[in-house]
Amino acid sequence: MHNFTPLRSLLGGMLLGLAASVLAIGAGRVAGISGIVGGLFTPGHEGRGWRLQFLAGLAVGGLVLLAVQPAVFASAGRSGPVLALAGILVGFGARLGGGCTSGHGVCGLSRLSGRSLVATIVFMATAMITVLVTGA
Repeated sequence: MHNFTPLRSLLGGMLLGLAASVLAIGAGRVAGISGIVGGLFTPGHEGRGWRLQFLAGLAVGGLVLLAVQPAVFASAGRSGPVLALAGILVGFGARLGGGCTSGHGVCGLSRLSGRSLVATIVFMATAMITVLVTGA
């Protein structure tokens, strides 16, 4: 466990939970990134404005982190093409699983969804096996 940061992780989890709660209570929407992005490309789908605002907030947060702590982005340890391929595979898996880790793990579990519980267990098991196999 290199770079174990329980306080930062707790704060990040609290902020994620707060954002998901505000979106659910304020707009009646689930803060699942794959669904938010997917909704941008669905023909005739309403709600593009809030989706773009949500994604812009993610991008701005990343830019602020880049300005404050640029070393965080240098620690990926993988090339750009490998990271791009990983992102594509995650996106494919999220669509195949009917949602992503944030949709199932944060929002679905908080709504006591059995489907989300199964999906989250599969996500976590797959991540653990991947780390074990790759030594990441």
